[in-house]
Amino acid sequence: MAELGFFEKVAARAGVSAQTAQSLTEATLRTLAERISGGQAADLADHVAHELRPLLARARPEEPEVFAYDEFLRRVADRAGVEEAVAERGAGAVLQTLHRVVGPDEFQDAMAQLPTEVQALAQPVPHGP
Repeated sequence: MAELGFFEKVAARAGVSAQTAQSLTEATLRTLAERISGGQAADLADHVAHELRPLLARARPEEPEVFAYDEFLRRVADRAGVEEAVAERGAGAVLQTLHRVVGPDEFQDAMAQLPTEVQALAQPVPHGP
């Protein structure tokens, strides 16, 4: 199943269990779908595994909600049932994994609609010594 690969990559990037990675993935994709336009969410959904597509679906496909980085993390943490530090690491892992699945053009189109701090989460963090 394709989604297992996604969750495993998130788990490895975030340093969390597979179950937590699945919760973080679901929470991050739902929050992302609220924050970007319905059309952009649909474009991303076209590139992910079938099981992940409903997470990017929008109830009201018109305008995105406007909220800042802190609210983005709060929503991810609440939905995933984790602390904000874990939500931040997890959201970054989900966005980095999504970037590789979706490809640079579609991903950048979606990221352009997000606050700079959320965009920064999608950048791979160099590992220290």
